[in-house]
Amino acid sequence: MADIKEDNQPYDEINITPMLDLAYVLLVIFIIMTTASVQGVKVEIPQTKATGNLAKPDIRGITITSEGDVYLDAYPVDMAMLEQRLGEYKSNNPDLPVVLKGDAAAHYEKVSAVLEVCKKLGITEVGLVTKRAEG
Repeated sequence: MADIKEDNQPYDEINITPMLDLAYVLLVIFIIMTTASVQGVKVEIPQTKATGNLAKPDIRGITITSEGDVYLDAYPVDMAMLEQRLGEYKSNNPDLPVVLKGDAAAHYEKVSAVLEVCKKLGITEVGLVTKRAEG
C-alpha cells in the first residue's frame, strides 16, 4: 500500500524540456528569417560558360536593375553619391575590390557610367557577376 501512495504524490519539480525545445525552434526560425531577408536587390544575371568565385572579405557590390536603378551594397544611390561613397571606401582600403552585378536587361550606358566612376577613383579590381550557363 505504501507504493501506491508514493505514485499519487504531486510533482515537486517542473519539466522544462518541452519549453526549451520550443525556444530552440523559435531561435532557429528567427535566425533563418533574418538571414533570408538580408540578401540585397534581386536582378536577372547574364549567363556565361566559365564563372569563378570572386568573393573577398572587404568587397563592395554595385547592382544595376533592369530599370536603371543603381544600388551600392543594397542601398539606392545616384552617380554622385556612388562616387562619394566609393571614394570613402577607397581611402580606407587602397586595393578596394568592387563587384558589378547588372541585370541582363540593364542599359549598357548605366553600366558604362558605373565603370567610369570606378576608373575615375582608381579602382582597378572590378568583377562582373554572371551566372554559369547550363550545358
